[in-house]
Amino acid sequence: MHEDKKACTLSVDSQCVELAVEVFSMLADATRVRIILALRDTELPVNELAEVVGKSPTAVSQHLAKLRLGRIVATRQEGTRVYYRLENEHARRLVTDAVFQAEHSLGGVPAHHRVRMTGQDPAGQVDA
Repeated sequence: MHEDKKACTLSVDSQCVELAVEVFSMLADATRVRIILALRDTELPVNELAEVVGKSPTAVSQHLAKLRLGRIVATRQEGTRVYYRLENEHARRLVTDAVFQAEHSLGGVPAHHRVRMTGQDPAGQVDA
């Protein structure tokens, strides 16, 4: 059986390590992280997204263009409006985990651990 040369693995010598670094690079911007947080459970047009993240529609459009190139967000057109949504759940999970990791730097028991102690994860789902 021949191994698919394009397959990503969790091996240290995976061909996708560099691609993973590009994903982290794409997410290394506070506005882009805020956009992903805003889109985690919904889709929004640029103007509404700009209001939510506190940036101009022009700035948000530029960030969305980069996120589209990275295949992190996708679009849907309805009439003259373009709605943005996350391409898949992985960007949401990456950003959520990054926020949770940041919470650990604040000291004490992070809020996301306190929520889990009650039987729910921070996304509101019951632990298995």
